[in-house]
Parts: sequence; structure tokens; C-alpha cells
Amino acid sequence: MDVFELIKKTREKGCSDLHITAGTAIAVRRYGELSMLDDKPTLQESTDMILQLISDEADKEYVLAGHDLDIAATDADGNRVRGNIYHQRNNLAASLRLIEPVVPSLKELGMPTVLEDLAKLRHGLVLITGPTGSGKSTTLASMLNYINENMPRHIITIEDPIEYVYPYGQSMIHQRQVGKDVPDFNLALRSSLREDPDIIMVGEMRDFETIQAAVTAAETGHLVLSTLHTKSAAQTVERIISSCPSEAEPTLLSQLSSVLSGVITQTLVPTLDGDGRVAATEVMLMSPAISNLIKEKKVNQINTAIQSSLKMGMHTMNYSLTQLYKTMKISREEAFAHSNNPSELEKTMMM
Repeated sequence: MDVFELIKKTREKGCSDLHITAGTAIAVRRYGELSMLDDKPTLQESTDMILQLISDEADKEYVLAGHDLDIAATDADGNRVRGNIYHQRNNLAASLRLIEPVVPSLKELGMPTVLEDLAKLRHGLVLITGPTGSGKSTTLASMLNYINENMPRHIITIEDPIEYVYPYGQSMIHQRQVGKDVPDFNLALRSSLREDPDIIMVGEMRDFETIQAAVTAAETGHLVLSTLHTKSAAQTVERIISSCPSEAEPTLLSQLSSVLSGVITQTLVPTLDGDGRVAATEVMLMSPAISNLIKEKKVNQINTAIQSSLKMGMHTMNYSLTQLYKTMKISREEAFAHSNNPSELEKTMMM
């Protein structure tokens, strides 16, 4: 069985993820739900499929020696897949995310128009956040492609691994893969400041060193785009602060209050007709009030500040869920299942 043929069939069924485990059935994820395929390759067949995803012999030896490996691969049609190859019960396994062959537009994703405004900024820090599998990477790619189609910019991406490959447009885009083109995110960020970028995209801010470098890059006049695994704007600010050593906290709070331009939190909710998922979002934009709350470390008041700033283009996750429910795009049950504060959502729905 050819792994790229399997990926193609999985993609045609509208699935987002593919799981191959040596010696067991194959699983796919469609609209957030996992299901098993009837196909059950032999131990050797599934092992061969997993190894087929690795083009570099050194990487193959690395995996066979017992290590995990992040991968990205391209099939004959130019479609890309990213994933992780790992070991379980002394056998190989692979979890793959199928990447859309064409970067969707922000409008196609149903994103708020404020993302286009954020993409036009000359400097600042913009964060796309949400749980795993919520479409953060796709939204980030859509923002970059919007810039690429409309503005002459020098964009440097730092990714692990490289996901979307961008077509030629108005921008010059250089994509650097951690572990291949550069040792780590932190070094790549610091190095990028000497490479005349307008925009730096960091695939994920994983530690304080990367966060600090990203904040410094935004402070020195660049637009920095990145992601975090957080479920709200307030939680995003809290996560950044908690990653910081106590002695450096006052400086970070001051920097963050001046460079953070926006936090977009998203989650994917099954549609009412059961034939897809729609993005529910939370939008926090920098305002004098929110800047002061961050500087004074009053993170628990950020949600209230967002609620009172609807005219500025901000809204809470519960507001977005309510709008999706009232326009009959999602069910009431799914709205509550995806809310971080169900009691507040109940009140929002009654307004």
C-alpha cells in the first residue's frame, strides 16, 4: 500500500488527520470526529508506509534508532502533509495533518475582517491562539498570503516543520525550518533581525526565550505573527507572563503592553447540518484600557474590557458563539460545549 495514495483518498473524503499505527487499523479524523477505516495493513506494510514519509536517510536512521521525528512531505500533486512519527509498544506510528493544497482566504475561513487590518500593520505582535486542531496555522497562513497578494513585504517564516508553501506574489517570502535551516526558534528569531525583514512569522512560541525574542523583534519595528495554545486572550497574556522569570516580569509587562497589537482566539465548532465546522472567534485589540491592564497585571479584567469594546472591533468567544447560534450555523449544545464560561454564555444568549 502506498502511503501517498492513502493520503490522497483520505483528503478526498474531507478528513483533516490520518493516523497510522504499525500492525493495527488506520484511523482518520473528519470534522473533529475520529473513525477507523476498514483497511488493516500488516505490520510490515504499515511500517513501510510510515518510513515512506521520510525522504532523508539520516532522518530514517534517526527514527529507527528509537527517536521521534517531526516531518513534512509533499505528494506528486504538490499537496503537503505535516506530522510526527513516533514509537509505541515497540512499533512505529505516525500522526499526520493534511494541509490544504491552496491557502484559503481569510474570508473563506470566516475570519473577522479585523485580521486584514492587523496584517497591514508595520510593527507589533499579533497572536493567533486556540486549542490543538483549531486551525491556527491555517489562519496564520491566510494572513501571510493576504500580505503576499496585496503588499510588497519581506517575510521570514520560522517553522517546525514548514507547512504551507506560498506562491509568488508581491512579497518576498523566505521559509526557514527549525532543525534543517536553523537550530532553534530563538536563534532563528535573533538571526532574522539581521536579514532585513518586514514581517517575521514564528510557528509557535514554545518558551520564554522565544517569547522574549519575539517581543524584542516587535519592539524594534517589525510585525511579528505567532501562535499559542491558549483558549482566550486573557489566558494568552497570563501564559506569556507565567513563562517569565520573576525578576524579568516588570520589563516584560511594560514591553507587552506596548507591542501587543492583537490576540485572535479561535475554535472550530461542528455546524448544525453536520457537514463541516465553522470558526468561533475572540478578538482582543490593543487599547489604552487593555494596555494599562497588562502593565498592571490585571489579567482577570481583560474579558470585561473586551465585552465593552464591541464598537472597536473586539468581541468575546461567547459573543461569537451566540451569533453563530442565532444565525442557525451551530446548535445550542455545541455552543455551550465550546464555551469557556457557560454561565456567561447563558446571559449573552438572552440579550
